[in-house]
Amino acid sequence: MATIAELKSALKETLESRGVLGQLKARIRAEVFNALDDQSESRPALSHENLLINELIREYLEFNKYRYTGSVLTAESGQPEVPLDRQFMANELNVVEDPSSKSVPLLYGMLAHFLNDSKGEKGGMMFLKGPSVPVSKENGFSQPNEWNRGDIPEPGQVAGPSNADPFTLRGGYR
Repeated sequence: MATIAELKSALKETLESRGVLGQLKARIRAEVFNALDDQSESRPALSHENLLINELIREYLEFNKYRYTGSVLTAESGQPEVPLDRQFMANELNVVEDPSSKSVPLLYGMLAHFLNDSKGEKGGMMFLKGPSVPVSKENGFSQPNEWNRGDIPEPGQVAGPSNADPFTLRGGYR
């Protein structure tokens, strides 16, 4: 007769080989988080940037089938339950997609654009601006001295490329 340790080991191996163990662990974490999440505790309002960033991350998580991680992101961040429209996201990010890029998350295309673009200004380097959200301890942003130059966009405007200079995403990232 098998010992309890042997049964546990066999069960673990079976669940791992079927790809179920990781899903179970993620589901348990998500359920524990939901049980412990204090809905009465107010969260800072989602800024425009955080809404877009969270949506890029959610699209990436769903594409890679990290469903429970995505559910925790949605619950914890206050992101709307219904995903934003992809075309809306592309417009907000000033991105033009070719047909092949639509099969992967926008985040893959954006990363590929910056990794493969050596023709940009300053030898392929991009100047990054600080966030347009107000800097506070609540939202986790600290304000380095460099951000005091007045080059931070007004609240409600997205930091990054201008509308006059969209970049094009092309497929073939994976």
